[in-house]
Amino acid sequence: MSSDSSKKRKPKVIRSEEGKRSRHDEQEGRYYNEEAEVDTRDPRKDYQLYKDTCQDLQRLMAEIHELKSKGSKDGALEIEERKIQSCVHFMTLKKLNRLAHIRLKKARDQTHEAKQKVDAYHLQLQNLLYEVMHLQKEITKCLEFKSKHEEIELVSVEEFYKEAPAEISKADITTNDPHQQTLARLDWELEQRKRLAEKYKESLASKEKILKEIEVKKEYLNSLQPQLNSIMQASLPVQEYLSMPFDCMHKQYEIARHLPAPLYVLFVQASAYSQACDKKLVVSIEGSVAEARALFKPTEDSQDDESDSDAEEEQTTKRRRPTLGVQLDDKRKEMLKRHPLYVCLTIKCKDGSSLNLTFYFLTNLNILTVKAKISSACELQSAISAGDLLNPDLILSCLYPGDDGNKTPNPANRYQFDKVGIISLSDYISELGHPYLWVQAMGGIHFPTDLPQPSIIADNALSASHMEKTINLLRCRVQSRLSLHRQFASLEHGSIPVSAECQHLFPAKVVSHLTKWHTITYDDYLALPYTADVVECGLAQDMYQYYSLMIERGTAKMEAVIVLNPGYCAIPPLFRLCLHWKGDRSSSNDENIRAMETEVNVFYKELCGPSPGCQLLTNQLQRLCMLLDVYLETERHDNSVEGPHEFPPEKICLRLVRGPNRIKPFKFNYPQGFFSHR
Repeated sequence: MSSDSSKKRKPKVIRSEEGKRSRHDEQEGRYYNEEAEVDTRDPRKDYQLYKDTCQDLQRLMAEIHELKSKGSKDGALEIEERKIQSCVHFMTLKKLNRLAHIRLKKARDQTHEAKQKVDAYHLQLQNLLYEVMHLQKEITKCLEFKSKHEEIELVSVEEFYKEAPAEISKADITTNDPHQQTLARLDWELEQRKRLAEKYKESLASKEKILKEIEVKKEYLNSLQPQLNSIMQASLPVQEYLSMPFDCMHKQYEIARHLPAPLYVLFVQASAYSQACDKKLVVSIEGSVAEARALFKPTEDSQDDESDSDAEEEQTTKRRRPTLGVQLDDKRKEMLKRHPLYVCLTIKCKDGSSLNLTFYFLTNLNILTVKAKISSACELQSAISAGDLLNPDLILSCLYPGDDGNKTPNPANRYQFDKVGIISLSDYISELGHPYLWVQAMGGIHFPTDLPQPSIIADNALSASHMEKTINLLRCRVQSRLSLHRQFASLEHGSIPVSAECQHLFPAKVVSHLTKWHTITYDDYLALPYTADVVECGLAQDMYQYYSLMIERGTAKMEAVIVLNPGYCAIPPLFRLCLHWKGDRSSSNDENIRAMETEVNVFYKELCGPSPGCQLLTNQLQRLCMLLDVYLETERHDNSVEGPHEFPPEKICLRLVRGPNRIKPFKFNYPQGFFSHR
């Protein structure tokens, strides 16, 4: 019992000492600080104290358990006393725990301070190394400095002393001094160049003299023109016998005298452009010359005719009075009357196909209209999706942006239509032709204001400025439409035609393949959930053409819709994608789908192929198949599923994903054959 009583009193002694110490500190006006106490205590002794305290706790717990198991009434006081001793030991453990945490914090702070010192020293070292590198670069620049005179090819030293005069060469000074020798050689070079400049001026003067002589000879040659005309008139029988075109051209120009001003300007400028720049452009005038001449009868005859017609009308009115509807129909026909003569242009292409354009002039509306027809060199395969490509009413739509040819360009026509009850010219376009703005420009007609104009003035300069560009656009439109017609025939059979010139744009093996290609309407395009942003941006309009396709590989199916602008291939097709694989994925919920759309829509210039780029659409489709392969092959495989990968990696990728959006490597590098990020 003596040993037990001594062990029981021990924690009390510790507590009383701590209490005395705290009371002593309070009396002196100080506060107890454990952080300061850490520096005065020995960690090893604290560790030994921790072990002893734990042993005492174990012993006390065992004694309490033993007393409780006996169940004696006298043991309650002993149990309570041992509980108090255990609480004191727990307080000691808590204090030791706090001291240990304080020591750990101090050790970390010391480590952080040491690390900051090391970082500061490292930064100073880097700064010194950068200064050393900068100085080395400056030294290298100084050593590699080259003067401008080193780029001048000077004559050799022997030739210099041989040809240069003594006042420049100064042989006694420059022979042993390289610097003075170089200066003297540069002076001699300057002197030679001055002499050459004087010779150049003399040559220019002689050139001007020769040009004047040429002008005199030109005037003499121009004076021969009247004599040559008389010779041409005398040679008409020979032309007819030899079937030479001079007489035909003369007749065409005779007929052109009866053309209205816009058609005349169009004929003259097109003929001039054909003779000077484009031999494959054929210009001709057709129609009734007699009716055209009848439009220009003298006024006296017209008055007599009017009096006769009035008498005839009085007789007919007695017999029959026309209804209001018949009168309006007659007025509409008169309002929409065409000139009896019209100009035909035939634009021939290299492959033998041609575009036949017929230009009409509406005499009362003062506007030009055109009708078009395409002739192919070979028989085209029937393609359901290519139904509107060669439609005569749509072939020339939007040749220039926004010019659909469905409205009259003359603002005065609105008032004329109101008088005869015509709502819009679009109801008569199939019969009259389309009044495109570029057609008016080719005829030299311009409507600058939104006001009625009393007369139309045909400007030759306006027609000439638009002729070359418009002819080139028309020829490109024919080539692109015929090329699209042939491509659509292959696409409907699930084959994407890729020419030999474009094979390097794609890897040798593309597994994904086209399974469906068909036409959709504008309303169908609007109904799709992933095309709303295209419509909001104004990139999809009712006059455009829309197509839908399906690309498959295994269980993955990619649906794509295409907006085909009438200005293809100058304006690229616009793709929108939706992948049906493990859910629906589009640009709104998958960054990689957006990246695939960017590859096809933004980087389309890489896929144009040979000029004029008619293979752009099929190359975009082939790239789409390639992108789907990369997308599926770089997807992470679920290792929990047994069996082989559905899409084994066959493409070489330097890096599977990049960035926080986990973008896949969609760029194909030729000729290395690997895929990388842009």
